Amino acid sequence: MKMVFAVVQDQDANHLVENLLEADFRATKLASTGGFLREGNTTLMIGVDDERLDEVLEIIRDKCHTRKQLVTPMTAVNTFIPRPIEVSVGGATIFVLNIEQFEHI
Repeated sequence: MKMVFAVVQDQDANHLVENLLEADFRATKLASTGGFLREGNTTLMIGVDDERLDEVLEIIRDKCHTRKQLVTPMTAVNTFIPRPIEVSVGGATIFVLNIEQFEHI
């Protein structure tokens, strides 16, 4: 058994959860915040049998895409840089952990 932690952009989260449910996967949705842009993210916890891991990862890859966004970053002393810069956001950061035991009560 595996535990998949997927950190995704908020705008991808609902569609991703819908697709996971359609494929008969359960997910726990947690609000989280990114470190670089300090914007909202969603972290999904998905318990999955080893033989279905690739299926979960494919759904995440299919539903979470990178996109360009203009941001006005903060410097180390919390002042704004006067011009926005373009950065890539979105996609997913995925962690897969081995799980010794799983119970759904």
